[in-house]
Order: sequence, then C-alpha cells, then structure tokens
Amino acid sequence: MKQATFASLAFEQKKKPTRRERFLTEMEGVVPWAALLAAIEPHYPKAGRRGRPPRSLETMLRIYFMQQWYALSDPAMEDALYEIESMRRFAGLELADDAMPDETTILKFRHLLEKHGLTAQMMNIINDTLAERGLLLKGGTMVDATIIHAPPSTKNEQKQRDPEMHQTKKGNQWFFGMKIHVGADVNSGLVHTVSVTPANASDISQLPHLLREDDRAVFGDKGYVNNDLKRHARKAGVFWGVSLKASKQRPLSDANKRFNHRMSSIRARVEHVFRVIKRQFGYTKVRYKGIAKNAAQVFSLIGLTNLYLARGTMMN
Repeated sequence: MKQATFASLAFEQKKKPTRRERFLTEMEGVVPWAALLAAIEPHYPKAGRRGRPPRSLETMLRIYFMQQWYALSDPAMEDALYEIESMRRFAGLELADDAMPDETTILKFRHLLEKHGLTAQMMNIINDTLAERGLLLKGGTMVDATIIHAPPSTKNEQKQRDPEMHQTKKGNQWFFGMKIHVGADVNSGLVHTVSVTPANASDISQLPHLLREDDRAVFGDKGYVNNDLKRHARKAGVFWGVSLKASKQRPLSDANKRFNHRMSSIRARVEHVFRVIKRQFGYTKVRYKGIAKNAAQVFSLIGLTNLYLARGTMMN
C-alpha cells in the first residue's frame, strides 16, 4: 500500500477541481488504454535478473501522452512529475513511494515508440476505436495542410539548419519547417490519414495519399486545384468539392463564388484539428531534428486530437 504524502492529502481535500484535472479525467475515460498497451507491450523491455526493472508500461505511456498534451520536453516532464500532483496521479505515481522517472527514462520510451513505428500504429488503433463507436465514417474526405515552424538559425554545432526542413512562401511571407497534411472525415471532422513533408511540398502532391478508396467526395481549398485530378474524379463518380481559383483571363462568376462559399462552409471543420494541435496542445514548432522523429510525434498528436474532439460523444 502506498503512503500518502502531505501534498496528496491536501490535494484530496481541496474543493474545486482545476482545469488540468478535468482535462485529464476526460482523457482518462476516452483513451483505449488496453489496445494501446497491447500494441506496445511486445517491444517493451522485460524485467531481467540483473539491473533495474523497467518502469510500468502504462505509467510511461501516460507520461508520454501528457508530454503531447502540455508540450513538455523530457526535462520539463520530469520536473512536472515532481511539482504537479494531478500529473503524478494520472501517471499512477506517489511522491513518497515512487522514484519519478528521470528525463533519460522518458527519452528512451519515446525512442522506443519511434524505432518501432508505434505512434502511427497507436493513431490507427484510436481511429479503429472511433470507427467502432460510429464516430469515424466513410464517404467523403476534407483535405488541408498546415506549416509547423523549425528553427531557421545556423547558430548550432553543425552551423546549418536542419537539412530535412525547407522554406516555402505563403502569401508574402516565407516560412521554414515542415508541413502536416491531413485527410479528415467529412461527417465528423476527425482525421483518418496523415502525411508529413518538408514545408516546400505542395498540397496537391499529397492529395492521392490522403483519400480513401471508397471516398465519394473530396473537399479542399485552392491549393488542391488540378484539372487532371478533377476530370479523373468526375469520371469515377467522385464529387469534386475543391474551391475554384480565379485567373486574370477568367475571374470568378457569382455562381463560382457561391460554390466556393458552400465548399468553404463544409471543409471548415478540418480547421478544428489544427486549432487543437496548435492552440490546445501548443504544437507550433518542431521539437526534434529530421522529418521522421517529428512525424512520429505528429501521429500521436493527431490520434489524441481525434479523441479530444470526440470526447463529448464518447463519454455519453
């Protein structure tokens, strides 16, 4: 039996739950823990005769998720476990009885997920759970992309920027980093497919990778205008809901503008995904070098974002 500390006793007697406590309680109830743990367990270290026994797999997964929700580095996550009682409780740790996982242990768990491609697998497990609940339907896809910034400075040991990141111009402004491309269900707004590229990859280049075989409609902004794909889609009986783009020779008619307005109102829900990732979870800058490591984090963030957006329905 674990011994309660003064901090945990005081925590139990306070009357008002904090916003963090409410959030963690909600996510506790919607994350498919058993399925996720079963996917990771075959790759997780087993206790041996010598050396320190590995941490509880569930504790480490819970810590990893809190890192994503609160945009915490490995050292910051270690500090938070010492400082914040609600986080310790979510991880299943007690300050008096348990040594807190240090930043190296947290780092090794993240590397294990990256090495075995487990974050993409976890996103798929979450989406399967949502589909079973009738929250991720088939029929139509909304596509969109957003830029995640990377440090442009060359003041580092290598004296260079990350070679896997690139710059791109949006409007009259240049951005350096990578781009997240998503395909989201037109009914629920939840993401079913993700790709991660350098920022200079065009949106249209990723469109074929974001659609499902049985999609009967596709919606996107002007970045997805492509007459060849439009003809192929219509020939296959797929509704092409990509916004029309004006040109000097052919300005948009009133009917074209009404069409664009209708398509914008339909695909607006996909923006909620990026709002949660950037504003709720604070993911606006890459944390690691290279596309692969950052893509692994993006897969986790997308899965957790889907759960966050669907949590109200799942808890009823």
